Amino acid sequence: DFKQSQYGRIILPFTLLRRMECVLAPTKDEVIKQTFAQEGRPDTVREMILLRAAGQQFFNASPLTLGTLSDTQTAFDLMSYVQSFSKDAREIFEHFH
Repeated sequence: DFKQSQYGRIILPFTLLRRMECVLAPTKDEVIKQTFAQEGRPDTVREMILLRAAGQQFFNASPLTLGTLSDTQTAFDLMSYVQSFSKDAREIFEHFH
């Protein structure tokens, strides 16, 4: 349960997360494909390739979406999903704790 004064701390990060997910939706399949194809490459090279595949300044390499989070391990899946964003995007969510 959250107090009414805490709603903004919850709603804003989830609104941002959903917006980022929608922006990345058209290229998600290509990013996932490249994620597997680029395993083992140095992080900087892998990130550049995934950014190009996403066509944005950020990407998410997780096959999960907000709609596919597990009913039984939602918190774990959500953290995994957020951690799969590119470094710059993750920093935004780390700001929200």
